[in-house]
Amino acid sequence: MRHVYNIISYLFHPLFVPIGGTIVYFLVAPYSTLQTQSGNILPIFILTVIIPIIFFLILKNLGVISSIFLPTIQERKYPLYISCIIFLMILYKVIPNNYVHELFYYFTGLLTATSATLILLFFKFKTSMHLLGMGSILTFMVALSIHFETNITIAISLFTLFTGLVATSRLYLKAHTKNELLIGFILGCCSQLIILKYWL
Repeated sequence: MRHVYNIISYLFHPLFVPIGGTIVYFLVAPYSTLQTQSGNILPIFILTVIIPIIFFLILKNLGVISSIFLPTIQERKYPLYISCIIFLMILYKVIPNNYVHELFYYFTGLLTATSATLILLFFKFKTSMHLLGMGSILTFMVALSIHFETNITIAISLFTLFTGLVATSRLYLKAHTKNELLIGFILGCCSQLIILKYWL
């Protein structure tokens, strides 16, 4: 069973949250063009998946971090700093060139949640990045469904189930406490809810 929960933790790693939300957006948005998709998906994938993996390998070789799941509070700080910088680059360089209103605010929410998580680390509180990511995408999906008046109830239901599986896996692996999971999920949801008034 441990292997199954490990696979779930890898499949829904927070590393894939930015590109996951981007792909969800283009699957739901009725007016997206191929040019807009390629102009956003490829650079976002490079910035949020490829570059963090490179930084992870560098930091691991330097002995700064020990695992991709960042088990200690100290290990989490550097990747979160990097994530904030990457999100700022996307907001100021990538999206303005291929402007997508809804996607801009999705990344604004991710930046807000990541910054809040970083601040909590200085108070010695380790938030679950897995649940933060799941909460962000789940809230974004619900908002997109309302915004575009598109019925994606099945997708939302499945993702709610996946969120439960991820929470269960993190508890089973003893990676987080219930409070850390709950705070992570609340941060993910609230960071998206706060900015809904600007685009919904």
